[in-house]
Amino acid sequence: MNETHAKLSVRNWRDWVGLVARLVPAIVFLYAGVTKITNIPLFAQSIRAYQLLPELWMSDILAYILPVVELLAALLLLVGLLTRGAAAVTLLMLVSFIVGIAWVWSQGISIDCGCFGSGGVVEAEDTNYPQKLAENIGMSALCIWLLVRPRSLFSLDNRLLSTGIIDTYDDFPDELTSIDDPTTDH
Repeated sequence: MNETHAKLSVRNWRDWVGLVARLVPAIVFLYAGVTKITNIPLFAQSIRAYQLLPELWMSDILAYILPVVELLAALLLLVGLLTRGAAAVTLLMLVSFIVGIAWVWSQGISIDCGCFGSGGVVEAEDTNYPQKLAENIGMSALCIWLLVRPRSLFSLDNRLLSTGIIDTYDDFPDELTSIDDPTTDH
């Protein structure tokens, strides 16, 4: 393997990570949004189980809004359009889910998280808070990757919004980055 090929492979891994960082939350949120939007009354009941909102009507409104936001963010991530914004919205949702799960766990409330539409009170041994927190933290890390570096393979951002302007140090060809780098010998 020659040196040029190795450099291209090393550079390209970031685009592959970006693709995975887009697709994992996109698929999860697409499935979650569909399961919630198909049974909004059940999802509203899941929201009430958290005992966070002071009024019942708030959970009803949230049950209508959240699945739509999840679906829109998921679709944007799936096709790679407005990736940074979709990742930011998804990250905000994930952080709120993490806070909600941590709160019910700390209060000793035994519920199914309602992540996929169904939820409500369950037996204490049937809760899976550590797993749900780990999943949400993992997806948060993927969204943070996309906030820092939204470029990925097979994205509409690259096809439609590409300006040809180099916007990060990673995008410079190796020949340009080594010219003014004082750590390299010329």
